[in-house]
Amino acid sequence: MPEHHRARRLALQGLCCLDVQGEGAMELVLEFLDDSREKPETTAEAKRVLQAAFARRAEADEMLSGQSRHWDVGRMALVDRNILRLAVWELLTGRASKKIVIDEALRLAKQFASAESSRFVNGVLDAAAQRIQEKASRDAGDANGHGQAAPDVSGQ
Repeated sequence: MPEHHRARRLALQGLCCLDVQGEGAMELVLEFLDDSREKPETTAEAKRVLQAAFARRAEADEMLSGQSRHWDVGRMALVDRNILRLAVWELLTGRASKKIVIDEALRLAKQFASAESSRFVNGVLDAAAQRIQEKASRDAGDANGHGQAAPDVSGQ
């Protein structure tokens, strides 16, 4: 199993714990990650991902709100919500391509969530990714001073 996936998997587990226990449990969650049987590099990456994604969860929730019909972020299943938060953080930071982020999110959903979760995660994440891309295009247009979106050179 690729190391990046292992790190995402650990980070997801940590996000779920923090979602339930709150920020005060961060040290315990980091100890949990240290106690995993993963390579030290994988654990270190998982910690970085966990802390960065957790720090930007409000921004991720804002991107996710309105993307799923009949479900605000707080009503989503715990695992689904945190898979989506992790994926949105990755999309916002450009850490991985849209295709990789969505594939990884679906893989995590199949491993940890309900049978229906992968369809739900795919739909919500696709809409959120589109929203993020549109926002990035608008921001690039504003930064260029032209008020128009810069061309997409990402190849996606």
